[in-house]
Amino acid sequence: MTEQQLPAWADPAVRAARLDAQGVSRRGLLRRAGLFGAAFALGSAATPARASSGHGLGGDDPRLAYLVGDHHVHSVYSHDAKYTFSQQARAAARFGLDWMVFNEHSNFGHAHYGAKTEHAEILRARRDNPRQLIFQGLEWYIPAAEHATVFAAPGRHETDLLTRFELAFDGKLLGYDKGGVADADTARNQAHAVEAVKWLAEQRRSGHVDDVLVLANHPLRLGIDSPHEIRAWRDAAAEIVIGMEGAPGAQGAAIPGLRGASSIRGEYENKPSAQSWAGYPADAYLTYGGFDWATATVGGLWDAMLSEGRPFTVTTNSDNHRTVFDTWKNGDWPAGQNFDTTGRLPDPVNTDTPQPGSDFWPGEFSRTHVGVTRYGYRAVMAGLRAGRVWLDHGHLLDGLEVRLKRDRDHGDGVTLGGRLRVRRGERITLDVTVTTASRVNSHGVLPQLAHVDVIRGAVRGPVADRDTWRAPDTRVVRTEDVSGRRGTYRLRIPLTAGDESFYVRLRGSDGNRHGAGYLGASVDPHGPVTHEPGDGDPWADTWFYSNAVFVDVVGS
Repeated sequence: MTEQQLPAWADPAVRAARLDAQGVSRRGLLRRAGLFGAAFALGSAATPARASSGHGLGGDDPRLAYLVGDHHVHSVYSHDAKYTFSQQARAAARFGLDWMVFNEHSNFGHAHYGAKTEHAEILRARRDNPRQLIFQGLEWYIPAAEHATVFAAPGRHETDLLTRFELAFDGKLLGYDKGGVADADTARNQAHAVEAVKWLAEQRRSGHVDDVLVLANHPLRLGIDSPHEIRAWRDAAAEIVIGMEGAPGAQGAAIPGLRGASSIRGEYENKPSAQSWAGYPADAYLTYGGFDWATATVGGLWDAMLSEGRPFTVTTNSDNHRTVFDTWKNGDWPAGQNFDTTGRLPDPVNTDTPQPGSDFWPGEFSRTHVGVTRYGYRAVMAGLRAGRVWLDHGHLLDGLEVRLKRDRDHGDGVTLGGRLRVRRGERITLDVTVTTASRVNSHGVLPQLAHVDVIRGAVRGPVADRDTWRAPDTRVVRTEDVSGRRGTYRLRIPLTAGDESFYVRLRGSDGNRHGAGYLGASVDPHGPVTHEPGDGDPWADTWFYSNAVFVDVVGS
């Protein structure tokens, strides 16, 4: 696409005007609504649930406020990115992000030089942006597998933890990258990834750092994160490996005319290789409504994890390296310098001409909303770990509140990531409060939610086959048509507890593109679908997903 052929919304002046119009921060809206004062006065994320009637039955989670963030942002401290901290922080603030993780690629230049210099910049960024929670992280090359975000709570050992981890456990730095069935070192490499997770857990247990989390990034992009590996990481320390990206970054990759006729949202443009797990179908390497196949498939890999009865949080992030239609390019290296000797790229320079890119700014398109009871770093981490998370694309929603309770109880019930304890046959109600988008997004569109899907799956406990990616008893059980509804409204959805424990989760979209889900219309009658290569306008196909709420069924 030439500069003259750019769509009107991509013109730098038009985008700047629209971004400025979005400059009211989400936190300001929350404060004006009184939500921070009300919700955050309740205490920490560990606030005990109030007792409910029924001898331990029911549940009563605290009220939450949601902080919006992104755990996958790159800067000049990644060898393939280009933006400074200040550029990323300004963009994040413009789009209302409350928290973000600078998640730099591992390599020797970063480990030996960049991480420490980066930390000094992060400390300055925290001082200069007191209303943003800015984490330092690492994009770990998992031995024998894909990438993952690793990040710690701020403290005097956060950089030490990340650097020691990078040098001791990174698959790229160690040459532990092979994971194919024919590779001699696959078993060793996979075992080293498990040892890495255990090491992080020990750093947390010992108090070396207050907290540390791991989330797998773009898990099906290359098909090299096998189900048994994902389960092994989780089982090594479920309090550390808490989930995965439900939708990758690079959501602008398939804007028509931008990158070519074969481009796919998320840059999911790969085919199975010798390193891929053979059990994934070829369709698993695509995105569906912008979401990874593992998350988008009802009854698929994410549901298989949830069906074991434990939270496994999904997120969405920008993975920002190079923003679509942006005019900045990498600066030139001074003589005698390179990334290996500095761990930092030169500052970018503005060309006034759109440069190649697939990404949106942090918070511009992809948002992860985390429920908290206090404002702070550890509160965000606790909310992610608990699964108090929902996500949206294109600023589809302003708010989502989910509560599940027994009909006989008078409390607030449980929310995302929570557990409701009920008797067999009891009637329960899923109470969903939706707040629709109130402002146009950066594309100049006021998003409109068309439907809300309720997805229910049986909980059967740990699986015998560690490589299964199916949850055969998970399906869409109800769809609410909400077309034309605006503002804040409630959906009250009756459910009945059967003989076995289960979970429910929500999903919805703008209604523009959908069809039978990957496992068939009887499982998912109108799920997200793939787009034609080179024709994947992300703004015309936006979805939200919630994490799960669990129902533990006991005897009558």
